[in-house]
Amino acid sequence: MTETSARFREFKMPDVGEGLTEAEILKWYVQPGDTVTDGQVVCEVETAKAAVELPIPFDGVVHELRFPEGTTVDVGEVIISVDVAPGSGEPAAEAAAPAQAPVAEAPAEPEAPKGRQPVLVGYGVAESSTKRRPRKGVSVPEQAAAAAVQAELNGHGAAPAVARPLAKPPVRKLAKDLGIDLATVVPTGPDGVITREDVHAAAAPVAEPAVAAGVSRETTPAPVAAVVSSDARETRIPIKGVRKATAQAMIGSAFTAPHVTEFVTVDVTRTMKLVEELKGDKEMAGLRVNPLLLIAKALLVAIKRNPDVNASWDEAAQEIVLKHYVNLGIAAATPRGLIVPNIKDAHDKTLPQLAASLGDLVSTAREGKTSPAAMQGGTVTITNVGVFGVDTGTPILNPGESAILAVGAIKLQPWVHKGKVKPRQVTTLALSFDHRLVDGELGSKVLADVAAILEQPKRLITWA
Repeated sequence: MTETSARFREFKMPDVGEGLTEAEILKWYVQPGDTVTDGQVVCEVETAKAAVELPIPFDGVVHELRFPEGTTVDVGEVIISVDVAPGSGEPAAEAAAPAQAPVAEAPAEPEAPKGRQPVLVGYGVAESSTKRRPRKGVSVPEQAAAAAVQAELNGHGAAPAVARPLAKPPVRKLAKDLGIDLATVVPTGPDGVITREDVHAAAAPVAEPAVAAGVSRETTPAPVAAVVSSDARETRIPIKGVRKATAQAMIGSAFTAPHVTEFVTVDVTRTMKLVEELKGDKEMAGLRVNPLLLIAKALLVAIKRNPDVNASWDEAAQEIVLKHYVNLGIAAATPRGLIVPNIKDAHDKTLPQLAASLGDLVSTAREGKTSPAAMQGGTVTITNVGVFGVDTGTPILNPGESAILAVGAIKLQPWVHKGKVKPRQVTTLALSFDHRLVDGELGSKVLADVAAILEQPKRLITWA
């Protein structure tokens, strides 16, 4: 936020995540002439992590919206100006520049379609078709100073005395997570800037396409804005925001952590009966009770019995970090792509508390309001591919986590029960784990414990 005069104040695009450098304006909730108050939400933006609503930090009347909906804006750019003293008669901010300062007005630019041109993955970003509104009343020196500040915000500032590889903050974090020294990476970006692709190439020079991770879906995602070709024979969807971040994270996970997946098919008839009983329990009144709730509780008990599975790999320090808490991730497909919010300290929650947390997580994801904080710090994840009628899958680890449990469809199948073939409720579980952290014995014990609990849910009491 800056002041352009005593009357007009400007609000800049903030960094709403950890080191994010840009965000797309999804929707404006105000228009020029509208009165706003301190703390009022004026727009919704989407970053690589989530959609976030931005409140204005002062009172006044909206003077100008600097960018239309659908524009991707760098952190630090002014997005809205507000008249904080309407009717005062003070000259407008645009007229407040000193008379001796030469004013350069940018030439008018043709109106451009919203969004950016689609690109072919692996072939760089095409020149953007989004045109930003020219600013008036800004002197040439001021423009140069602003450009220098914005370059610094983007990580493109002038090199210090000791040469430092050029890379944006998210790329630096990726390199740290992958244990890559940026000084050894060959840059391919403009002006010698290291890109995410450069880091991935340094981490895995020879890579094959990654297998898509399983997801849990409660609603059907809304259509994504797309560009249709002239002959209508194909549709191209720009890769950006959550989808782009997810794709990059999954590639990094697939080719950094050595995955192992184990499977087990289990009779969950007793668990399904318990679900129905719990729906009528007064302690669970008003809460969402479903098989996922008991599967989550079973996994938490299995982790308690096998705590070494709950860990992460610190490449930089060459250490295994054992976690004495469980932030349980639930993979969810949303209109903006796959996200994995997590329930903080899930290990400490009672069954009703866990049910409430799962309900809040699902409803927030449905509304597209999951915050970046809700998706950080996960330790173990569950993905429910059974909602699609799929029997099982080989899920890819959420970056930084040690294990992910895929739950298949629960179906009535013939099963040998007490020496006789009977129709029983059966499902298949798949556990993928990082083989640097979890060996076959430990992974097998965790998966066997989850299966045993779902087969005999009374173990939730005897093993807890």
